[in-house]
Amino acid sequence: MKKIIVIGATGMLGKPVTKQLINAGFDVTLLVRHHNKAKELFPAAKLANGDVFDKSSLVKAFTSQEIVYLNLSVAQTSKKSQPQPEREGIDNIIAAAKEAGIKRIAYLSSLVHFYNGTNNFNWWAFAIKSSAIEKIKSSGIPYSIFYPSTFMETFPYQMLMGKKIALMGKSQMPMWFIAADDYGQQVAKSFSITENENKEYNIQGLHAYTMDEAGKIFIDNYKKAKLKTMTAPMGVVKFFGNFIQKANYGWHICEALNKYPEKFVSQPTWNELGTPTTLLADYAASL
Repeated sequence: MKKIIVIGATGMLGKPVTKQLINAGFDVTLLVRHHNKAKELFPAAKLANGDVFDKSSLVKAFTSQEIVYLNLSVAQTSKKSQPQPEREGIDNIIAAAKEAGIKRIAYLSSLVHFYNGTNNFNWWAFAIKSSAIEKIKSSGIPYSIFYPSTFMETFPYQMLMGKKIALMGKSQMPMWFIAADDYGQQVAKSFSITENENKEYNIQGLHAYTMDEAGKIFIDNYKKAKLKTMTAPMGVVKFFGNFIQKANYGWHICEALNKYPEKFVSQPTWNELGTPTTLLADYAASL
């Protein structure tokens, strides 16, 4: 299968995956609402108008495609009551995929969402991810589901504020940080070797660090500016989360990341899709 339509191609994680798919020779189409940004990033890619909340636009975009790759997320400022790409959007995507004859659905999930239900932690955003997985698995369409650890891109794109790396609380558990380019190469490889089987892949990098350890490595190797860390107490963030949705999101995701007991589970993925090559220190130095 060579024809892939990517949903979420212009985001932090969508860009490197799309780049690797194009580099691997796939016929890539991007589902977009606004052409300018997508065309600037990927001038050679085909563009299709569409919206995950508009099933008819999806059916039209999916026609003649073989694989749908989903890079969806809960916006940090959104609320549970609002339409969600991984809830209502997934329903539309599956229905449109069936109507258009899509042969595979691929979905970017996460490892940390498995923390839900542990230590009395329950978050609707993680519950949506779990539900999305079940919907895809029960769709009858062959699927590929990817469960990544924390991405190295989190530092420059989400945690870097001026000349400070913003941390929340005390990171207790190490995470196997993965570079998005390495992940993108694994995604491309998976599509080149799978046929009709269902696949699930754990995605992790070469070394595990707590967020504090990883922050120090990033700061020590970042060359654009001299950085420092800034740590916000979790209790303070949780309090402001009662009034500010973005703070509420930040508390939940950091509470899970700080405490999720991640183990190394990616050897089968490495055996099948290749071993990551990017070290966190090298990634920071390359920016």
